[in-house]
Amino acid sequence: MAEAGVPTAMARVATNAAEAADALDTFGAPHVVKDDGLAAGKGVVVTNDREEALAHAQACFDAGGTVVIEEFLDGPEVSLFVLCDGRTTVPLSPAQDFKRIFDNDEGPNTGGMGAYTPLDWAPVGLVQEVIDRVAQPTVDEMASRGTPFVGVLYCGLALTSRGTRVIEFNVRFGDPETQAVLARLKTPLGALLLAAAKGELDQAEELRWSKESAVAVVVAAENYPDTPARETASAA
Repeated sequence: MAEAGVPTAMARVATNAAEAADALDTFGAPHVVKDDGLAAGKGVVVTNDREEALAHAQACFDAGGTVVIEEFLDGPEVSLFVLCDGRTTVPLSPAQDFKRIFDNDEGPNTGGMGAYTPLDWAPVGLVQEVIDRVAQPTVDEMASRGTPFVGVLYCGLALTSRGTRVIEFNVRFGDPETQAVLARLKTPLGALLLAAAKGELDQAEELRWSKESAVAVVVAAENYPDTPARETASAA
């Protein structure tokens, strides 16, 4: 990301408690501690409590991992999926998901409790800005290294007081935003994915979208995300 000039948060990698404590004190609260590995979307703790942040870091160390500690990015979050064929980038419709488990944005982070699209409140030109400053530079950088990226680039973004910043990249569709976004897509998805695989996204038709809104709501087991109950019937 640094080589591509992609705007993101300042961050430090910590491998032990002392390094974690130093990084937390450097950036200050709210503290952002990320498990530096696959965590099914639940490896991040955002808290004002320094001890809670240290405890999450220590749990990652105890499991043999490392953590990434970042400066907190203020502002609303937005998810944007971008189809890539190694050269060309085609954005889908931006969506917003809600990661904390309880109402009023409270409780622990989850893999996502729901999402909606379109975002009528989003700044005009947001999608083009993300293509110009985030997605296309990333794809160009990958191509310049001889490792062209073909697939879905999931851009997790924060619209901060200092401008748009990348929170995370995933190289896949994301749950639960995908369910809402694809519900509105009228252009055949299969044709778009085939064009991406063949390096022909520059020839793809302009995307067509339903004018309706789409909302996805997640039904989760009791005690999710910590120790979800198993083999229980849903009341939904």
